[in-house]
Amino acid sequence: MMDTAHENGVIIFWFRRDLRLNDNRGLHEALRYAREHGMHVVPIFIFDTAILDKLDDKYDKRVEFIHNALHDIQQELTALGSTLVVKYGQPFDVWKQVLASHSIHDVYANHDYEPYANERDGKIRHLLRGYGVQFRTFKDQCVFEKTEILSGSEKTYTVFTPYSKAWKAKLTDVDIREYAISDLRDTFWKSPPLPIPSIEHIGFRSTGAVFPSKNVLKSILELYHQQRDYPAVEGTSRLSVHLRFGTVGIRSCVRVARQLNETWLNELIWRDFYMMILANFPHVVHHCFKPEYDAIEWRNNKDDFERWCAGITGIPIVDAGMRELNSTGYMHNRVRMIVASFLTKNLLIDWRWGEGYFAKKLLDFDLSANNGGWQWAAGSGCDAAPYFRVFNPILQTEKFDPKLEYVKRWVPEFESNTYPKPIVDLKESRERCLQVYKRALKPDND
Repeated sequence: MMDTAHENGVIIFWFRRDLRLNDNRGLHEALRYAREHGMHVVPIFIFDTAILDKLDDKYDKRVEFIHNALHDIQQELTALGSTLVVKYGQPFDVWKQVLASHSIHDVYANHDYEPYANERDGKIRHLLRGYGVQFRTFKDQCVFEKTEILSGSEKTYTVFTPYSKAWKAKLTDVDIREYAISDLRDTFWKSPPLPIPSIEHIGFRSTGAVFPSKNVLKSILELYHQQRDYPAVEGTSRLSVHLRFGTVGIRSCVRVARQLNETWLNELIWRDFYMMILANFPHVVHHCFKPEYDAIEWRNNKDDFERWCAGITGIPIVDAGMRELNSTGYMHNRVRMIVASFLTKNLLIDWRWGEGYFAKKLLDFDLSANNGGWQWAAGSGCDAAPYFRVFNPILQTEKFDPKLEYVKRWVPEFESNTYPKPIVDLKESRERCLQVYKRALKPDND
């Protein structure tokens, strides 16, 4: 498979959540080191069965997105006389096979922050060390990570506004520099293109989904602060899936946002913020950021939950959002807040149920952002909406979809006799929510 003629072996770059060649920090560092030491870089991607086997939907659009991105990388590498090596299996087993049959000097990759990724990388690092191979990883998913942004008292921020101010104060051009590979392209190992396993071979089916473009109109970004809250308008970048899988890099987005729109920049900083929270407070994966919220007595009515999932609650904006999600894998951010507030507060269903459903359906599912958004809506997260803030979906519709364009697009029958009555009274359910939350958060006052 690999040219191991050089006595020191080859450098392997392991693609994970960074599916692009240019401005890829870890790949750039691998190519640079290989150039300096007369070696070549072999790019590898592993379809991880530990992740894929947990996906019930064999028409999962995210797998197709990844598959498409790998073909794009392959096309670029083929033009350079190289190829991508694509494997399928448990990463530990794959690496054992590669190590047993090839001379490897170092393995390069980019940092990953989720609990599973940390555990996986720890095992791989230990395995590689046993063969005398270094596992070198770099920051690429975010601009500032873990404890790079701290308060004056050296503490981790848990409120967004002061964090964002410190983030902006710390930012320099070096933090968002471009890691171009134009001068390093001949460092890729030379090989005819190797086949990429078909999507059927890895147990999935093609959906023919059309994914958002990576090329965002400048006019959308310039007007982002005015249009971003209106779901019927093409007013957002739609880059979230590209950022999730690294087909677009965060540094390039920040470079553009600094020039065009402060509000969009703030949204990108939220992404860093939630990654930082996950890295420093890993308990949020299964528990409330604020422990006292774990005492909330959720109703967890399964019928209500299923109707929410299906988009048949009788609340038009909620149903529109859920149907958009089920159909496309996308939901407008304003609508995400509305449907999450409705589930957790009006229906009193545990935010983890909603988070889990989004995790199955969202193209741009990212553990840190999804968890952060759901805990924000439920009031249990860091810098969350206060528990007594309950979105009124009717008022939200009047404000952000006044002509009902979004609602009519996804719920065409909402004015007919076939559309269901609301499954809950908004006023009564709000009062019930406040009582339940108050009882959990202030037990001594009862």
